[in-house]
Amino acid sequence: MRIGIVCYPTFGGSGVLATELGKALADEGHQVHFITYQQPVRLNVFNANIFYHEVRVPTYPLFDYPPYEVALASTMVDVIMNYDLDLLHVHYAIPHASAAYMAKQIVKQKANRNIPVITTLHGTDITLVGKDKTYEPVVTFSINESDAITAVSQNLREETYKSFAIHKEIEVIYNFVDVKRFDKKPIDAFRKVIAPNGEKILMHASNFRKVKRVDDVIRVFAAVKKAMPAKLLMVGDGPERPATEELARELGVDDDIRFLGKQEQMEDILAVSDVFLLPSDYESFGLAALEAMAARSVVISTNAGGLTEINIQGETGYMANVGDVETMSRYAIELLSNDEKLQTMKEAAYQHACKFDISNIIPVYEQLYSRFCRKERCGPETSY
Repeated sequence: MRIGIVCYPTFGGSGVLATELGKALADEGHQVHFITYQQPVRLNVFNANIFYHEVRVPTYPLFDYPPYEVALASTMVDVIMNYDLDLLHVHYAIPHASAAYMAKQIVKQKANRNIPVITTLHGTDITLVGKDKTYEPVVTFSINESDAITAVSQNLREETYKSFAIHKEIEVIYNFVDVKRFDKKPIDAFRKVIAPNGEKILMHASNFRKVKRVDDVIRVFAAVKKAMPAKLLMVGDGPERPATEELARELGVDDDIRFLGKQEQMEDILAVSDVFLLPSDYESFGLAALEAMAARSVVISTNAGGLTEINIQGETGYMANVGDVETMSRYAIELLSNDEKLQTMKEAAYQHACKFDISNIIPVYEQLYSRFCRKERCGPETSY
């Protein structure tokens, strides 16, 4: 098959998932075309089946805001026509689903071809941005005009039906993780640099937005520090970072925290962590938590959104209500004080993550695609 993938090229969950999906499909022999405004951060390998098409947005004095959606639709049309794509798979509804609808109509008029569009909903495109009255009518229309709709969790599926007048079936295809990539033996030298005296290592990774409640991460760590020697790794960057660093100084734990910024080789960092903290207001799925579990790190999270679908209370990790720092701190202290229990839960987390391994999820996407691609092109292409 020849598949166009439209996504955000950033470190966010939707971009990471879309990129890893495309790479896996290319490994299976499909021709994959990424269409976005810059090369995705996870698109860091060479594969003869992978193509990248940059969306260029001309700037004119007439426009206060460059019309990205129009440029995106035009680029989609160009790639569909010139590379004879079988379908478009767009990740994140805004503005990708509406741009895909526009491209679909143009191709139909120009070439009398119906290009199928599959839209995958990832989270804030539904729960936050999509609900804005400015965008809601377009989001609802473009989702309904998609040939197939998928969501990354049951929770997100329910939230979409609750918030929008969607009259089509939304299929749940869970996010996935490449277990082989994250199942790594910890690098002893790295761990000794972080925790030279054998301290326990906690970790958080996100885009440091308010919804991630990174201040709660610091408060949980401060409570753990009072009970035992520990270190905290903060991976990522975003608008809440300065306030988070200031809170660490106020609580007197800044010397035991490392802010690592954005990182691509997450598997090496996760491999040395004991506990992964994710106290978010909402997670449509919690891809960061799943990657941590695949690296044998125990997740302590909130019970918000789709997190309850991957984190099993008392088995793979622990959950608490949003904002309940005291309970999350108690769970962390109890777990880190009992090495036998910690190791048992690390292994349970890994085993559960294996259920979401990429090898189990890719065939589901291929089956979905095969319902829409042209019969003579449903199988993988091995040469071009």
